[in-house]
Amino acid sequence: MPFQLRFGQDDLLRCRFAVSPLWETQEAVRTLNRPERHAYHPRWLRRIRAAGRGLDLSLLWLLMPRRGHSPDFLGPPPIGPAARFEEEIAAVRAADPVAARDDMARALACTAGAAESPRGRALLADPVGAVQELADTMEAAWHALVEPDWPRLRTLLEADVAYHSRRLAEVGLGGVLPELDRRLSWDAGTLTVEWRDEHVRDLSGQGLVLIPSVFSWPDVISGFEPPWQPTLAYPVRGIAALWAEPESRTPESLVRLLGRGRARVLAALAVPDTTSGLAHRLGLAPSSVSAHLAALRGAGLLMSRRYGHRVFYECTPLGIALGAGGGVAQELE
Repeated sequence: MPFQLRFGQDDLLRCRFAVSPLWETQEAVRTLNRPERHAYHPRWLRRIRAAGRGLDLSLLWLLMPRRGHSPDFLGPPPIGPAARFEEEIAAVRAADPVAARDDMARALACTAGAAESPRGRALLADPVGAVQELADTMEAAWHALVEPDWPRLRTLLEADVAYHSRRLAEVGLGGVLPELDRRLSWDAGTLTVEWRDEHVRDLSGQGLVLIPSVFSWPDVISGFEPPWQPTLAYPVRGIAALWAEPESRTPESLVRLLGRGRARVLAALAVPDTTSGLAHRLGLAPSSVSAHLAALRGAGLLMSRRYGHRVFYECTPLGIALGAGGGVAQELE
């Protein structure tokens, strides 16, 4: 059944991309309770196994029904294009307790018996305390589950934003929205999402926030009731290479052709990255990575794109062919 977002003239001018560490934290918590998502993040799950056992996430899970509403105040639309977690969690702590209680009641109603359970009743009886307890739990989840990997995650998310921003300039909003995911379609000012339930919303001049997401992968999630700005989270590009070790993806034929250092850098750029991001992932000095990037770019294997203050490197078509370890590399041996 369709989920439709209807755009007016002003909405077309108020669409933006954003990256949210709070959103990723919320979805990481949800992922731990969703076995169907586990196959996409095996390395992350192994890393956080001990930390996850030390967290009590049951209160957050109570407000994350399998189907239906999750409280908007726990993961509001990002404040800006690259908000810090500290800024976002401060907004959660400042939530209006009356609105938060209504938000929680709606979420609890989506799971049979949740509102009448002892913990559900406690949440509704003391919304001021509930907001602070939930924010504390979310902050603990951030430090244990997401923060250690945030440089890697942020790089992937920002590279996705840079890519789709470039596509936006090339093909316009109506062209780029269906490229975000196969379940999205655009026709005459209406964005349609393949959805389980039927829902129609006029954006009414608020525009739309578009969030690439790692941990909500492979789902498309849209929501936020007034007064929140409408938001749509979509699966980030490059998830397949996110948790892989770069060394294991470096073909020996590429090493013999370029040398090990440059081959590792080129192979690692299956996902666009920055100089510092590559240095962190590969365990190399930033100066060495910078020299390799300059040589690869000079050879026509890489191109660079700026996103804010960060410069991302990605492979050209020739670089993609060589990085894959087949075709061109084999022919050049």
